Amino acid sequence: GVFHYVHFKSNFWYGEVLDVFGQMESKDIVNNVEQIGSEVPKNYELKQNYPNPFNPSTIINFSIPESGLVTLKVFNILGEVVAELVNDIKSAGNYEVSFNAANLTSGIYIYRITTRNFTAAKKMMMLR
Repeated sequence: GVFHYVHFKSNFWYGEVLDVFGQMESKDIVNNVEQIGSEVPKNYELKQNYPNPFNPSTIINFSIPESGLVTLKVFNILGEVVAELVNDIKSAGNYEVSFNAANLTSGIYIYRITTRNFTAAKKMMMLR
């Protein structure tokens, strides 16, 4: 098969937020993805965010033992995507993502990682 890789630059990320009047608008989500260390993990892992509960920012760590497309999204309890933190080809390694939810309301959110061979989700709580 033929593989097409689309590379997004880090300033391409954004989040969509539904406000109380039902209008969809794009809001900047302040986040950063960094590879930690150089060792290659043996397993896929999505760690619990910390601090949790958080206000307004938190750290999410994940590990991928092989390179490929990685998406990391944050959902509200209605299942709507409120932030896309990662949508990029990543090499095997351990990663740390910072997520600033200053524009979100208090409550429980779900964050989910998806790769070709792995998906996992965890809950986190934003407290104002």
